Amino acid sequence: MSLPLSCFAKRLLRRRLLILIVLTCLACSLGAGVLRGPAVAATPPTVWSLVWSDEFDGPSGAAVDSTKWTPEIGNGAMGWGNHELEYYTGRTDNAYQSGGSLVIKAIKENFNGYAYTSARLITKNKFSPQYGRLEARLKVPYGQGMWPAFWLLGSNIDNVGWPTCGEVDIMENLGREPSIIHGTLHGPNYSGGAGPTASYTVANNQHFSDSFHTFAVEWEPNVVRFYCDGILYQTRTPADVPGKTWVFDHPFFIILNLAVGGDWPGGPDATTVFPQNLVVDYVRVYQRQTPSSVPVVLTQESDTRALALDSVLWSQDPFTVASDINFSADHHTRVMLLVANVDLRPGEGASVVTATARDAQGTPYSLVVEDVEKVPSFEWITQVTVILPDQLKSLSEAQVSVTARGQPSNEALVRLTPQ
Repeated sequence: MSLPLSCFAKRLLRRRLLILIVLTCLACSLGAGVLRGPAVAATPPTVWSLVWSDEFDGPSGAAVDSTKWTPEIGNGAMGWGNHELEYYTGRTDNAYQSGGSLVIKAIKENFNGYAYTSARLITKNKFSPQYGRLEARLKVPYGQGMWPAFWLLGSNIDNVGWPTCGEVDIMENLGREPSIIHGTLHGPNYSGGAGPTASYTVANNQHFSDSFHTFAVEWEPNVVRFYCDGILYQTRTPADVPGKTWVFDHPFFIILNLAVGGDWPGGPDATTVFPQNLVVDYVRVYQRQTPSSVPVVLTQESDTRALALDSVLWSQDPFTVASDINFSADHHTRVMLLVANVDLRPGEGASVVTATARDAQGTPYSLVVEDVEKVPSFEWITQVTVILPDQLKSLSEAQVSVTARGQPSNEALVRLTPQ
């Protein structure tokens, strides 16, 4: 079982203190010695600032925070559809905090004429963001008929109804498909099975119920991007609903629930074991002052210097362009830049990004992009490794920038050692 973030780390996030991006220490054998690189600290990138979260750190057995969540009580007769088999309650038997997590428990029992109970929690009338990165770390249940979900509904649902209000299914899992999750949009004339959808399959025949996984959407004007464990697996825009109305430009509220049965998953069978738990480590919402998908080269806290490392020696600038102590075969320094807003889709790599250096006169120099990878646990940050060319040998500094899918980033300063 994966361990959740420590309480200390969670407190740091809640207080919006420095996020420590701890890059794995590079160990290189130098005779009998070992060279280790320093940790690099950065303030939370302004592109995504934490605005709301629940870390579920209440006493074990306690109900959820009533200032953040409301339990919906009832069943399909409430107009929720889907022909589900459970009755949603407000009891701590079905939703409670435990060891830094929320547990939503589906129980097989006779209750109000239903054979199962569970819980459905909503932030309606308490927190309804418009745009942002909405993320949860979850461990789903397993077994035929189980249907956990982390999703959004338009806050105007009481006035316009569903599906005109819009629905964003960040994560749905069917118990009969233990290695697959689904992300879907629903709106007027593209609801139910007609909603644009995509699935993500965990590698090596693993099951999502075996460990915690992170699910997120980045929702901005005219785009919703779906992620699983930091991997972008689908992007939806108005072009995916041609001739229909895009209804995702107003506030939505958050829903966590564990359904039993229904039209899509089908009912439990003799193989289904009860009780079953949906375990939620956290739910977090980030927003940016100006929604944008423009790449951002991260800089030092006090100036415009790039937050960069020699990717071989793990030293900070000034960098030596052609260095005898660089361990690469051509003795050229590789510089690692930390960049926000570079999405990597499955199978993508360095070809997604180009990089440029510019001297004081504005002369541009192309940089070879050698590697592009996500920073573990910080899915919105990408490390871009570039090679500094010989043309920069005589410079004492240069402005670097990256371009991803035609979108150029800001420029950030790197210092060089002239030769």
